[in-house]
Amino acid sequence: MKSISKTADMNQLILLIAQGLGTGLSPKAPGTIGTFLGIPLLVLLLLPKSLIFFVGMMLLTSIASVYFCSQAEIILEQSDPASVVIDEIIAVPVCFSGWITAIYFSTGTMPDWSYFFSSVNVMWSFGIILLFRIFDIIKPWPIGQSQELPNGWGVTIDDLLAALYVNIIVGLFALLF
Repeated sequence: MKSISKTADMNQLILLIAQGLGTGLSPKAPGTIGTFLGIPLLVLLLLPKSLIFFVGMMLLTSIASVYFCSQAEIILEQSDPASVVIDEIIAVPVCFSGWITAIYFSTGTMPDWSYFFSSVNVMWSFGIILLFRIFDIIKPWPIGQSQELPNGWGVTIDDLLAALYVNIIVGLFALLF
């Protein structure tokens, strides 16, 4: 009897994480609502002011996303359930990684999280989030095709590719202007 209870408790914990603390249960635009939970994650990853920590945690959270997405698919008996938003959450810091590393390599220090939400930069940050949602929704090549990867890989990789597209656009914009 305890084994069944432990399994049910573990499944609830997995879904709590995979569904972004419940943000993925939003009846409208769960992916967009979940994306906004990526902002506190970005802040947490910037707090130590270490590029190695930032990059390492992006890698670790990406691997964790694959695990939680895979488990959620099993628990919910669905492929890429709309309620699973951990993939959007972990992609937000990746969306900002080009800007963050550009600042790091030009100044030698990690930017403070508040830099991205200052009156000067908040619209740029909003634009990055908006670009991410656009790429995640329209899924240009190879984002859409990456969803065919097995288990949580397809769920996670498509968002990481969307974040890569965001970095390419932001980088090109920075070079041109």
